[in-house]
Amino acid sequence: MTDILIVEDNEANMRLARLLLVNAGHTVLWAADAETGLTLAREKQPALFLMDIQLPGMDGLAATALLKQDPHTAHIPVIALTAMAMKEDREKTRLAGCDAYVIKPLRYKELYQVIDTLLQQSTPPLT
Repeated sequence: MTDILIVEDNEANMRLARLLLVNAGHTVLWAADAETGLTLAREKQPALFLMDIQLPGMDGLAATALLKQDPHTAHIPVIALTAMAMKEDREKTRLAGCDAYVIKPLRYKELYQVIDTLLQQSTPPLT
């Protein structure tokens, strides 16, 4: 089983993402805000992040940038979850350090494909 951390403030979106991940055999960690997500990321070292972009307080782009700057979490792939589907939005997520981009509402086949691809490409940190 792979640990995946979801950072999502919308309860319905969180429930759907958790259900999809559990059904795919993953263990799910979750946070409703970026600050809690950052703390969990450092403590639990998940294999992958699903990061909502529009979060209360610190947004998902700022949180991703912090994750990618931290040597303890920089290696972990981040999938941006967003309802924003414009080309410039995709570019913003890439510049923040996101490794992939999935548009909400979530489509399970797309989500599973992106997760599988990133987990196969991911390399563990050097210790």
